[in-house]
Amino acid sequence: MTARKLLLFFVLLLCQMLSAQQDTIALEQVQVADVQLRQFSKTLSVSVLNDSVIARNNPSLTSLLNYNSGIYFKENGLGMVSSASFRGTTAQQTAVIWNGININSQLNGQTDFNAIATTGFDNITVRAGGGSSIYGSSAIGGTVHLNNELQFKKNFSNEFRADYGNFNTIGMHYNIKASDQNTSLAAGVSRNSSENHYKYPDSDKHNENGQFHNTTLHAAFGYKLNEANYLKFFSEVFDGERHFSGTLSAKSKSKYEYLNSRNLLEWDGFFRNWTSKFKIAFVGEKYKYFENAKSKNFDTAQAETFISKYDLNYALSPTMALNAVIDYTQTKGSGTPIGQNQRSIGAAALLFRHQFLSKFNYEISMRKEITDNYKSPLLFAAGMRFDATKYYSVLLNVSRNFRIPTFNDLYWQGSGNLDLKPESAYQAEIGQQFKFKNTFVSATAYYIDIDDLIQWKPASNGNWHPENVTGVTGYGAELMFDWLRKGRSHSLQFNASYSYTVSENRQTKRQLIYVPYHKLVAGLSYSYKNLSAYYQYLFNGYVFTTSDNENFLKEYMVSNVGINYSFGVKKICKLGFSVLNLWNESYENVAQRPMPGTNYAINLIFKF
Repeated sequence: MTARKLLLFFVLLLCQMLSAQQDTIALEQVQVADVQLRQFSKTLSVSVLNDSVIARNNPSLTSLLNYNSGIYFKENGLGMVSSASFRGTTAQQTAVIWNGININSQLNGQTDFNAIATTGFDNITVRAGGGSSIYGSSAIGGTVHLNNELQFKKNFSNEFRADYGNFNTIGMHYNIKASDQNTSLAAGVSRNSSENHYKYPDSDKHNENGQFHNTTLHAAFGYKLNEANYLKFFSEVFDGERHFSGTLSAKSKSKYEYLNSRNLLEWDGFFRNWTSKFKIAFVGEKYKYFENAKSKNFDTAQAETFISKYDLNYALSPTMALNAVIDYTQTKGSGTPIGQNQRSIGAAALLFRHQFLSKFNYEISMRKEITDNYKSPLLFAAGMRFDATKYYSVLLNVSRNFRIPTFNDLYWQGSGNLDLKPESAYQAEIGQQFKFKNTFVSATAYYIDIDDLIQWKPASNGNWHPENVTGVTGYGAELMFDWLRKGRSHSLQFNASYSYTVSENRQTKRQLIYVPYHKLVAGLSYSYKNLSAYYQYLFNGYVFTTSDNENFLKEYMVSNVGINYSFGVKKICKLGFSVLNLWNESYENVAQRPMPGTNYAINLIFKF
């Protein structure tokens, strides 16, 4: 069976495009909030997933990145809590950046990738490697960037999308964009729900208590005050309810209600060689956890974070720039398990970039934070890019990164540890890139050394307690291949991405749990006039589920196939049909929590 799947994979492979260009974010007449991503990422591997790629995937961020990046995801069943492992690091060591603002939870330090809808973003960018000197805590393995773009040109467009699939899964999404030379607006709403009562493959059991629903409202607005000054506002609210699925051996009655909100006000000024950006942001998160969904008793916690940031860039010459950033963050946390606490963080960063002799580019950044809760190390990154020819480039980057203790780590009642030190990590990588006509190839090797890893361990009194316990050594390689061929009526695209990852506990010399040695995503898509088809392929190697490496989950291969047809000359209507888990693979990416077998979905898109 496995041999047949591999053969069919190479024969039929149809998947969507994974853009791996280094410098594809900047567009004329477009304003982006995350300028550092564009200006200080030329010495790292950066992949941009544009709106067309986003549209081909399930509206959850987990599904999009799982089939289009080397990031490994732990998903506690379809639609349940989803956490990322980037280059063998933990979920808390992958930062999610929303329009330039770090939005990892202040409570548990990570982002639930199933609590972010993809339909409201113009592009989603994966930046491999350390980024703490720019983005602060958690940017150790890499960063995921959620970007909105504001266009200041005449435009008015609407898009409505409806999805329906097995398990009574329903999605409704609407987006509007309107702009002229002085104003720009993008807004929308997304609603997803599912009974999620799927049958476990190779079993007579079903996924029980797994129903969920969520609603996302998003908006981005820009106003051009004059030729030198722009005012921008970004906002997003995610309101969801999720019943936690049981496992193969135990049923669950619990549910989880959560509300996340993000608001950002930005004032940009452009004065000759100076660029000034002032940002004020408010990020809120709140949850209620019900041990029994029918009970009125619940645990709750919330965190409210205020961020002010001033960014001043000076162009020393057309090829040289100096960027200074100062920011202040205050977080107030309260709730049943953490009481009432707050912390304030002041930070300053200095960034420098230089394009030398047209072929040589280097960038340097440093950051220092000050707070009463922990002692922050001096963070830095230095990178170089050498374009030896127009076809071949070499990239080098070294960095020091960190992750701060979370509110749960510090203040959890009866267990919190105020003496925790931040996790500190050094990372080095070397990459090579080949570009020839319509072909792009990238190969990167990296090494990561992490100290003071924070782990929760049982104390003598039986309570679990967070401690700085050990270090982690990681190394690996990442390969990307991208090929595109276009004709008058035909288009053929092929891409493949492979990751080899070793991440070992330095004391035991054993692989960390839920870190696969191998992950491969690949595919090929084809379009002819109004018809298009794609096939997605994902291979995940086995992962250990216990720290002694005695227990593991087997490797799995999952494929998705889809076909779309656009109606009319202007293609204002598109009808799509997809088959997920085509070969009915029986697999788990978290122990005792099977994922669904073969299932189907249809979608209808109107653009007007």
